[in-house]
Parts: sequence; structure tokens; C-alpha cells
Amino acid sequence: MNSLFLCGRFELSLARPLVMGIVNVTPDSFSDGGQHARLDAAIAHARHLVAEGADMLDIGGESTRPGSDSVPEDEELRRVVPLIEALVSLNVPLSVDTCKPAVMRAALRAGADMINDIMALQADGALAVAQDYPASGLCIMHMQGEPRTMQAAPVYDDVVEDVAAFLCARLAVLDTAGIDPRRVVLDPGFGFGKTVEQNYRLLRELPRFGEIGLPVLAGVSRKSMIGALTGRQPAERVAGSVAAALASVARGAAIVRVHDVAQTVDALKVWQAVESPSFFQEHA
Repeated sequence: MNSLFLCGRFELSLARPLVMGIVNVTPDSFSDGGQHARLDAAIAHARHLVAEGADMLDIGGESTRPGSDSVPEDEELRRVVPLIEALVSLNVPLSVDTCKPAVMRAALRAGADMINDIMALQADGALAVAQDYPASGLCIMHMQGEPRTMQAAPVYDDVVEDVAAFLCARLAVLDTAGIDPRRVVLDPGFGFGKTVEQNYRLLRELPRFGEIGLPVLAGVSRKSMIGALTGRQPAERVAGSVAAALASVARGAAIVRVHDVAQTVDALKVWQAVESPSFFQEHA
């Protein structure tokens, strides 16, 4: 696996797992109910996540929860571009969570370092954006269907191998387009067209995706797969989400995308102290 992730202004070491904090600038987020939809609230939240130890931030202006409808391009631009411009000075990598090429391009122009695309750069023009911004990081995710209908009846021959095959096929397209693999991380797409059982199988067999040879990003925070086991509402799924993040890292995830940064950072410190004999020397 690549030990270095090229991400816009940054060259990120993957010697330890990185924590990506989520900043939703949407009025209908499943996890926070639009608490950070206003620009000032989103800026304050982002700064708070960095203070809690977030290594990078993922900014989203369109909800991709199951059943969600697409947001008009101009509205998504209005939500994310001013926020990116306001956060560039934080000096942490900024990811934009979008599948719209025009939003990708505007976000990168505004200072974003990474594209996090649930459609794996399949939209017309998306790959060209990645080529035009050769320093940007790229997260390539698997999704069956599209957000509005993806949870209706997801079916696979073998969920792990089907997802792996899709990711490998997309990587082949990126390679043909001349994309440096050091720019790319892979996301199996927990909750995006998968049943609860399929999600947990993906998590259990996460090392399969590491075999592809690129870093893996795991986004399980507060998702319905946590609620299905705990019976808790999204804001109450912190403990389950931290457990899932640790399970992801133990199975090779290089980046965990989370809502609850402080709790995840603390848990990872304890996990690293147990797992790494050199932890205390490195942190002396």
C-alpha cells in the first residue's frame, strides 16, 4: 500500500491512521439535522473539529443519505465554495464531497485539496477535472444505484468481490487517464446500496480492499448499520461509531471519516499505544 497520500497542498504520511472530520453544510443531513447549514456555524464547527484533532476535513453541500434528492448545482456551489475559501487558512487538507464536476472544479479553484466522489468520477466531465488538477487527492467510492433508491433492494453475487471488482475497474480507467495512484484512496461505500449484513461483511473483510494496493477510507460514522445493532438515533451512535472506526483501522483502513472527532482521536491513541511497541518513544 502507498505510505504517502498526495492531497493538494499536502503530502500526507499514512504511517498512522488519519481522522477526517465531517462538515455538512446541508439542511437535511441524516446525522446533525442541518445544525451547520449556516456559513458561520459551519466555519465554527470546522475549527472545532481541527482543534479536536481532525487531520483533514470533508465538506459536503448535498446530502447523500438514502432517499435523498439531488441539490441544484448553483445551490451546492453557494453552500460549499464560501466555506472552502474561509477554511483554507486552517492549513489542513480540505476535501469536497460531491459528484458534480462543476462543483469539483469550483471547489478545487477555491482551495480544496481533494475530491470525495460517491460516483467514483463516472459523471460526464468528472475525470477531466481530476486531470486538470493533477495535485488533488481523489476518493473513489462504490455505490450501487443512486442515493434516492440505493437502499430499495441491493443485490450482489458476492458483495466483497463485486465491490472490489468495481474499484479495480475504476482504477484501470484512472490509470489510462494518467492519474498518479498516489493521489487515490478507495472507499467500499458503507451504506451506499448495501444491507446491514452486507455492510458488516465489508467491514469484516476490509483487508480485501487493501490487497488492491491503495489506501482505504472507511466511512461508517453514525450510519444505519450502527443504528441497526444499537437501536439508537444518529446523534446517539457515538460509541458504536468509534467501535466501527477502530474495527476499520484494525483491518487496514488508512483514513476514517467521522462526525465525532475527539472521541475517535482518543480511541485511536489508546489503540496505537497497545498495538505499537514504539508508540511512547515516538510520542516522547
